[in-house]
Amino acid sequence: MKKIQKSIHPDDSLHYEQMGLNKNEVELWEDGSRVDGSKGSYEWWYYDSHYPDGTVLVLFFFSKMPIAVDGPIKPISTMELTLPDGRKFSEEVYATIEESHYSKDKCDVKIGECFCCGDLKHYDVVFKGKTMSARLTLDGTIRAWRSQTGSIFFGDNEEHYFAWLPAIPEGRAVADVTYDGGNELHLEGSGYHDHNWGNISMLKLMHHWYWGRAKIGNYKVISSWITAEKKYGYKDHDVFMIAKDGEILGDNSNHTLKFLPEDRYIDEHTGKPVYSKVIYEYTTESGDEYRITYYRSGDINNTRFVDVLPKPLGLLAKLIGFDGGYLRFEGTATIEKLECGKIVEKVSDPAVWELMYFGKSCADEKYRAEHGID
Repeated sequence: MKKIQKSIHPDDSLHYEQMGLNKNEVELWEDGSRVDGSKGSYEWWYYDSHYPDGTVLVLFFFSKMPIAVDGPIKPISTMELTLPDGRKFSEEVYATIEESHYSKDKCDVKIGECFCCGDLKHYDVVFKGKTMSARLTLDGTIRAWRSQTGSIFFGDNEEHYFAWLPAIPEGRAVADVTYDGGNELHLEGSGYHDHNWGNISMLKLMHHWYWGRAKIGNYKVISSWITAEKKYGYKDHDVFMIAKDGEILGDNSNHTLKFLPEDRYIDEHTGKPVYSKVIYEYTTESGDEYRITYYRSGDINNTRFVDVLPKPLGLLAKLIGFDGGYLRFEGTATIEKLECGKIVEKVSDPAVWELMYFGKSCADEKYRAEHGID
């Protein structure tokens, strides 16, 4: 049996010092470009905004697509607009390196005529395609936050990593959009911005993860439970933040988070094991206890990667037995505050969350059973 390699989500002074990070404050440069575009590296800046009528706007700025991390830098910006009736409109804009710019000092990214720039508090985002356009402003209502050092390291020498920074965990969004031959929308609602980067394909590091973000009454929750690949012993890593009225109450740095999924079933299309109820239990440093539960009512998306990859890659994936899948759920998120085991506050709201599954179905469950891991 091969030796299990290390996988850590560090929160110690040495790592903060080595990474040049201020433990208690996110700094402007952290939302700037963090990789050099070399083989294996990737980076993107992501914005989504939701509006009272049900409209959703999603904008991406990539250095290269996540499925092509071993290739050269290939700047691309994407826009997806979902209308209240479910209709979707999308477009991609490609640009040369000469037509693009990635600042290291702050979020200042240009891809052709598309750009995003901001200072952790206010962001201006523009997408300009042939059939669609958007101009978005985003003003944070919750301060920039990082989960511990923001990076999960893999390998005995910590040679590989995946990093994530929610620069705007929640903010006020205002957007002007054109689509479908000149239709125009002016939108005002709430938005979110994060930044991801790494130096090796996520498929080689992670077996699967649950990820959710929910606004529940006057609470805001970001929650994720990440399971590493077999090479790293299927080790679990948590990412969690809870805020109320714009103030962060706590996060996973105090190591009290528990992940308690229930109601397991096998999704027929992807073949993946799924939980209809995903529960996070958390205690703040001041001793306040919370339970956040995502209740699934249906699926928005259940996709097998081999069905959506370009044909040559799809055929190769089938040959090597890759059976990755992505599921996006809709339902209700409930937050309960407890005192001495009794519920003293309970709020529910509609929510959307996801299961990204790169690894072999149920492989981690078999391994855990054989090795006595809960």
